[in-house]
Amino acid sequence: MTSTPARRTFDVRHVQFARAAFLALAAVMITFSPDHSAAVGLAVFSGFAIATGLVLLIALWLVYAAGRRMTPALLGIATLVAGMAGGLQPLRTVAGYFVIVIAWALVAGAIETVWGARALRLSGRAVDPQRPWEQDAIAAAGAVPRGEARDALTVGILTLVLGVALVFVPWDYALEYTIDQAGQTFTLTGITIGVGIFGGYAAITAVYLAIAGFSPRAPEPLTDEATAASAADPKELP
Repeated sequence: MTSTPARRTFDVRHVQFARAAFLALAAVMITFSPDHSAAVGLAVFSGFAIATGLVLLIALWLVYAAGRRMTPALLGIATLVAGMAGGLQPLRTVAGYFVIVIAWALVAGAIETVWGARALRLSGRAVDPQRPWEQDAIAAAGAVPRGEARDALTVGILTLVLGVALVFVPWDYALEYTIDQAGQTFTLTGITIGVGIFGGYAAITAVYLAIAGFSPRAPEPLTDEATAASAADPKELP
């Protein structure tokens, strides 16, 4: 009698939904806030980054198998550290905002981009007898669904674009303009642009991750110690 393979209660789509929710919340807070100062921008970024980092780190045990935990661990640590740095009051300055968000975007974007590109490149590739050292990497890439690798690559590229875009924003930029109908003069500053760029990134990435989470995919089987335990004792299978 054949038994149905054990399935995980939580999978990658749940991580994507959680990340999309935190990004959407950050986008809404920035969009509807009249204050786009460094303090507000870093407060929103800090909340988003800490929540996202915790989700990624918790997912190491709930979602990812033993051989696939390195990338989400690195991404979770980098995001959590950036969020904690953004929560420090002395760093909530214009320079602090740009340094923290740019550093996070470039590091996190590079981690996710490299992982997604590598998984796509190695997926379905046969082991070269002359390069036996690639066997483990190819096996790990083969365990990653192509859709998941493609989503990671896309989000990684979007995050890198955020970092590069912020690099080109002049921190001390200030432009005064007057709206005659309102009879008021306003000032467009570099930090206003920088916070707005992060808000745009958050909105776009939230929509993408939400769509990715709703995309149909096969449920992931257990591939770590839990599978071995279930196979050894069929009574443990649901």
